[in-house]
Amino acid sequence: MSDTAAALRKSVGRYGVWSAALRAEDAEGRGARAEASAELEELGFGALWLGGNSFAEHAVPLIEATSRIVVGTSIQSIWEHEASEAAARFAELEVARPGRFVLGLGVSHGPMVKGYERPYSAMVAYLDALDRAGVPDHRRLLAALGPKMLELSRDRAAGAIPYLVTPEHTAKAREILGDGPLLAPEFKVVLESDPARARATARGYLGRYLQLPNYTNNFLRLGFTDADVADGGSDRLIDAVFAWGGDDTVRRRIAEFHEAGADHVALQLVEDGPATSLPREGWRRLAALLR
Repeated sequence: MSDTAAALRKSVGRYGVWSAALRAEDAEGRGARAEASAELEELGFGALWLGGNSFAEHAVPLIEATSRIVVGTSIQSIWEHEASEAAARFAELEVARPGRFVLGLGVSHGPMVKGYERPYSAMVAYLDALDRAGVPDHRRLLAALGPKMLELSRDRAAGAIPYLVTPEHTAKAREILGDGPLLAPEFKVVLESDPARARATARGYLGRYLQLPNYTNNFLRLGFTDADVADGGSDRLIDAVFAWGGDDTVRRRIAEFHEAGADHVALQLVEDGPATSLPREGWRRLAALLR
């Protein structure tokens, strides 16, 4: 393992929090999110992953409110910001807070991007531009699902931050990446022991993602069927991509990712209610069961 890869792995630790609610869009929201990020650092999480189409600007109040935790975009769409602009924002953060920001990049999804075509080639060109602008490869990560993008994560980035995956995908990803690059899959958690309520919460959240072919195609590669990805997802699919149940069960499900080869797991707490709310009590429960 290279020194830079080892340093990143040490910085992010074994667990992080993935949350779209940590994106701050207004002054009032920034204050609440900064306070929550400081508590997450105190709870022992090693990284905050800004969920959805996030930008480096969203990381600023979280980095300023904390002292050590790594903040990354998960992801910044390559279609939303020119590489030169992304490089400039990265450089500003690196000067102000060295080593605290990681640029997580992804190609988004065809139904969400006008003019979406040849996403792999577009990512290669984007990385070429970041190279020319001086953004080091060991400070960027790719939201890779398929084999070609995982290979690119290995060769042109510090590793991969796959979203909506299973331990089986993690094992395959580790084979492609090899031992050195960081592998930090996202994993969803519902802190509910009742099967019907837990699956209803999970299914209500998962449905939007099952409209996106990048995810459904990845599930089919993993052995799921068309029936599994229909109607909000089968119980089999729900149980594979969400942890739910008592503390011991949730702890065991998270451990399965580490056993499959993950260095770090980005945990997304899923609850009923607005996705913009900060589930601070749930994060405290999650931190407690990980100790």
